[in-house]
Amino acid sequence: MCRHLAYLGPRAPLGRVLVDPPHSLFRQSWEPRRQRYGTVNADGFGVGWYAPGDPVPARYRRSGPVWADPSFADLARVVRSGAVLAAVRDATEAGADGEAAAAPFAAGRWLFSHNGAVSGWPGSMAALTARLPPARLLELEARTDSAFVWALVLHRLRAGEEAGRALAAAVADVAAAAPGSRLNLLLTGGDTIAATAWGDTLWYLAEPGGPTVVASEPYDDDPRWREVPDRTLLAATRTDVLLTPLDGSGGLRPPAGADVRSPHR
Repeated sequence: MCRHLAYLGPRAPLGRVLVDPPHSLFRQSWEPRRQRYGTVNADGFGVGWYAPGDPVPARYRRSGPVWADPSFADLARVVRSGAVLAAVRDATEAGADGEAAAAPFAAGRWLFSHNGAVSGWPGSMAALTARLPPARLLELEARTDSAFVWALVLHRLRAGEEAGRALAAAVADVAAAAPGSRLNLLLTGGDTIAATAWGDTLWYLAEPGGPTVVASEPYDDDPRWREVPDRTLLAATRTDVLLTPLDGSGGLRPPAGADVRSPHR
């Protein structure tokens, strides 16, 4: 349904992260290698990034394919950042809400993306609307499943929940109400990355002394890329990656033997 990527590392031009690699997110918009659902991601794209000294990210989003936007090439060439989240979109419902439906969604310091689809949308989510204050429903950027999932996550973040716990709980709620949903979620606040693998592909690359990248699929053939098992929560900083199995209950107590990696030490 989509491809997305989050990057934490040394400041670099956006193009070095999103365009230059041989199988970059830019190329995945028309030629993904590991996408299980859909073939072309031409229904919008977006990139969010953080500037030094400013905790609130900037965003650039469009409703059309990334390859058709001549301004993106200039942006990617000159804008530099050490924290990025970007996505290319294959819409569940073609034409739904245009640019407003393109990830990343944002609030305060947070950037969010959803790769997947909620089964039975929108009727399957009717009961979950009671979890949100009416004002939050009226604030939805788009009338899409991804925007609604973001509202569920954001409500928990605003209540003080830790990022990984907020993602895990939202996945549990949506999966219980709509079995068969694909819920690969990606969230960053500029200094950490949280993500879920639930029904679609997710990979990460942690380079010693270099960046940490979490993506729907590898952007090159570096053998250090590792696939995240399905039904797993990933939590990453610039130095560590932690993988925790998800059982669908929303809990976050890692069992003995949880996969902990410290690739930069």
